[in-house]
Amino acid sequence: MKTLSGFLLVACLSVVAVAQDSSDKAASDRAMNQISSSAQAELSKSIGELDQLRQQITAEKLPMSQELTSFEERLSQLRRDYERVSRQVDEGNLETSNVKAQMKARQEELAYVGNLLDEYARTFESKVNVSELQYCGEAIETAKQAAENTTLSANQKFQKQISFVVLSVNRLFDVVGGMRFPGVGVDLQGNVVEGQYAIIGPVALFLAKSGGVAGLVVPQSGSTKPLIRPLEGVLQSGIATLVETGSGSIPLDPSRGGALKALVQRTNIIHVFEKGGPIMWPLLVASVLALGTVIERLLFLMSEKRKRDSRALETFFAAVKHGDLESARSVGKASRFYVVRALNYAIEHKDESLEGALEHAKSLEMKRFSRGIPILDTVITLAPLLGLLGTVTGMMGSFSLIGGELNSPGAITGGIAEALIATAFGLGIAITALLPFNFLNARMDEAQHELDSAAAQLTLMMQATAGGPGTTAPHTPSSGPDKQPAAPAPKRELVNT
Repeated sequence: MKTLSGFLLVACLSVVAVAQDSSDKAASDRAMNQISSSAQAELSKSIGELDQLRQQITAEKLPMSQELTSFEERLSQLRRDYERVSRQVDEGNLETSNVKAQMKARQEELAYVGNLLDEYARTFESKVNVSELQYCGEAIETAKQAAENTTLSANQKFQKQISFVVLSVNRLFDVVGGMRFPGVGVDLQGNVVEGQYAIIGPVALFLAKSGGVAGLVVPQSGSTKPLIRPLEGVLQSGIATLVETGSGSIPLDPSRGGALKALVQRTNIIHVFEKGGPIMWPLLVASVLALGTVIERLLFLMSEKRKRDSRALETFFAAVKHGDLESARSVGKASRFYVVRALNYAIEHKDESLEGALEHAKSLEMKRFSRGIPILDTVITLAPLLGLLGTVTGMMGSFSLIGGELNSPGAITGGIAEALIATAFGLGIAITALLPFNFLNARMDEAQHELDSAAAQLTLMMQATAGGPGTTAPHTPSSGPDKQPAAPAPKRELVNT
């Protein structure tokens, strides 16, 4: 009974639990439905608001994008303007620096020119005759004061200085051939007289208006009015006529002896030769020998250059290569080229000794090229020695005079001049002859090289033609029945030259 009762109790409890679970599930479903409905409504509402917000954003985005684009373009334009202005500022700074440097350089140039003009004005005053200050003294003082006047501008200073320069240039043209101008002077009694000046070279002449005073102009220290010193007799009348008319004979030497001194001291090559002493004659002979040798050698080289015939040399070698020595001889006899002539001589005497014939032919040709070279060599060595000998003899003459009386210093200087002239001529002859000497030696070396090269080539060809493998003996055409073919030449070693 107890077991059944317990079972029934458990069953009742299970039924109650099942019923309770069913009621809870139904309530839960209802709650979920309510929550789902509420969430769906909220979602729909949010989607609607989102759509409105998207529409609002879309409506507001286009103007803002356009405004942003315009701002970006404006920013780019401002940047370009900034870069352009920056470049202009940099260029302006650079140009300003260049302009400042040029201004400084021009200012320095102007200062330098101003100093030169000021120095020219001060120097001009001491170079002209004192009488000329009566017509250009005011311009000189104006130019001198312009450089010291601080109230004047640079342009005004230059105008005053350039005006004086123009005046001095005009004076230069006027003084050519002599010039005349009015002025005043002081006679021997101390009276100031008016008259006319005449400037002829370094000499100034004066003639008073009254005609009583005429003479030379003598400067007075501290005064622009010079002293008039009259002359006597014909000189006085000659000065008066010259100053009054502007033409006539000068009654004195206006160069103060300079023209006579220049005439006395005028020299030429003959005079210098005579001053060189007796040693100059051997030097003259040496120079003539050197000059004649150089001219003869140059003509010889020109003649040999015209005789060059490369085609004849090629024809000669071609004939030797093919063993046709008769053709080679005919080419050699017809050619005037020294290389072909030497090779032809070797071919004609090949039976005795080809190498010996080549050496003999080369020596003959080189003798022609070396002719006159020893003369130049001797002159180059001898001329300085002769000059040194003249130096010694001239100094000996000078020192012998020093041991005696010293009343004639010109004789002492004459000995020194003789020594220097002889040395100068000797060195000059040697230096002048050295250049053609080296030139002729170079041409002689070239000829030697050509002969050696052609001789070596001929020797090789003759060896190959005479006994080389695969070669034939040279064919010599016979002119008669007793003409026998030439025996092949023995093989020889090449001689180094």
